[in-house]
Amino acid sequence: MLRDSLRLLYSGVNATSPVVSSQRKSVTSLLCDYDTPGVFPPSSRIDRSLTLQQQNSIKLWDAWRYPIFAANKASSLARDILVHHIWGPRRRTWGIEMTVINSMMRDVSRHSALADITMVRMVMGLAGLVPLPADALVTPVTFRVRRRNLRGILAAVDAKENGLRELSGEWVVGKKLWQTLQSDYKSSNQSGSDSGLEESFHSDEFPSRKRHSKVILYVHGGAYYSSSAAAQRMITIPMSKYTDTRLFAIDYRLAPETCFPGPLHDVVSAYLRLTDDLQVPPENIVVAGDSAGGGLCLALLFYLRDNGYNLPGGAILLSPWVDLTLSCPSWDTNAAYDIVPTPGPTAHLHPVVMYLGDGLEEYLTHPYASPLFGTFESLPPLLIQCGEAEVLRDEIMLLSHKASLAGVHVQHEMYEDAVHVFQAFPFLGSANEAFVSCREFIRHRLPELQASTPKILDTICEARLEGDIDNENVRVVRGDGVETSAGRHDMEVQMKHGGLPANQNLPSWGPTGPLLDTISTGGLNNTDGESANSAAAYSHSPSGLRRIKSTLSVFVADAPLAKMSEGPPSGPHSRSNFSIASVSARPIAQNAQEKYILCRGMDFIPK
Repeated sequence: MLRDSLRLLYSGVNATSPVVSSQRKSVTSLLCDYDTPGVFPPSSRIDRSLTLQQQNSIKLWDAWRYPIFAANKASSLARDILVHHIWGPRRRTWGIEMTVINSMMRDVSRHSALADITMVRMVMGLAGLVPLPADALVTPVTFRVRRRNLRGILAAVDAKENGLRELSGEWVVGKKLWQTLQSDYKSSNQSGSDSGLEESFHSDEFPSRKRHSKVILYVHGGAYYSSSAAAQRMITIPMSKYTDTRLFAIDYRLAPETCFPGPLHDVVSAYLRLTDDLQVPPENIVVAGDSAGGGLCLALLFYLRDNGYNLPGGAILLSPWVDLTLSCPSWDTNAAYDIVPTPGPTAHLHPVVMYLGDGLEEYLTHPYASPLFGTFESLPPLLIQCGEAEVLRDEIMLLSHKASLAGVHVQHEMYEDAVHVFQAFPFLGSANEAFVSCREFIRHRLPELQASTPKILDTICEARLEGDIDNENVRVVRGDGVETSAGRHDMEVQMKHGGLPANQNLPSWGPTGPLLDTISTGGLNNTDGESANSAAAYSHSPSGLRRIKSTLSVFVADAPLAKMSEGPPSGPHSRSNFSIASVSARPIAQNAQEKYILCRGMDFIPK
């Protein structure tokens, strides 16, 4: 009894939010707050009077604060580790790694005065030093941004382009995919003529051409003012390897140096470079992004649709940030668990203020800045992943259901006890499951759902992609983060000899056992029949996620809600977890029965 009392006292002290009211709204009624851009939700947490201020650098006489901060964090960390081993983790499935990370990041926003934007970017850049997944090719690319006569909100910023400004990014290609493409290149070139090359290129002799014809455009997160394509390799490399897809990650300009809509302009420029300059068919492109990058992906889709451009084949959104008003309750209920600090009451290092700048009042609910306020008709299929314990959970749920109600195919996946962008943590089993789901979505779901069938890339497109990826800037990265070769010749030599010496056992990304064989081979010898195997492996994963049909049916008015217990709770911090059961659907949107959702721990109860 004493131990339980101490545990409850500990939980109460660390709680940062009031108890959630028992009177809960249905999702359909909550969505009414986000129907009209320019009308702010009643629960908005953003102070619209904040203005962008000059960022003050850290002064020498502030140094005395850092030892105090370090001492407080050290004591908090020691307490959390002790509680973890005695009474269990704060979330049922957490290991000691997540307990440590949560302890380090919790309440860090209270000490934001100790940092400036330079320090934050430096810390975020340290992600590039973390051991990376092995056997991947990374090619830095720089290109000039030319005027494209863009329409709509980007017309003014596009008119300023003179062809001199440069953007950078990097191509990421898994080793197995590169070897397959090189084999096809050499076999195709044996024809000796353009006509022969074209015929050989489109023949059934190279089925891998069709399987590897998709390209991912990846937009990194970082609250719009930090991080980079290189810092997100913990996501982009395994995404390329799991999906057997060439991936281009763009480095868009960051706030506050460049405010909205500048970053959107860079993402649109990168997309049009793929379609116009490299001639990748739009239906072959899948846009993907995490956090703020996920919000930019949706803004890209809205802009392309609204201004008559061809839309990509699909989108993968990892914990997308879609509501800059911070109006959803999970900003309070999950603040004690997530790694994302809640923005403070001042403008210092406030991501929304830095991103929107002087246009805070004008753009705060603009669909290109806060996509939750947009309309989703005619968008391509969406795979949306989020964590149950992240502060963005509720707005992501609202996003999924708003898009679903608009007739968009939405595959929404919520992972138990997972935090914001959990895919970046290789020690989590849910990260592997998330990438397997990305593979299944791209390889098997999109071909069934796309309005336009993806095309086999023609000779010109393949040649331009090869020239962009295989050049003297290419690097090979191994599991401990060391670049093992530089330049095209060294890369070819190392790739030919298997990448790493046989006696080196370096960490790599991915599950172990039979599932690893299916994924790591890149599907070189697989056919479409592998979907059953990968789906079976996925459905028996440790997370126990449930896939159900009829997403809309549990969120329409007067729909019954059934709850199914996942089993008896275990451990002092355990609690009942539920999945939403499938019920008969009312036909609100076309093909509503074909929409799927993976879910746990729902907070919104339909009435």
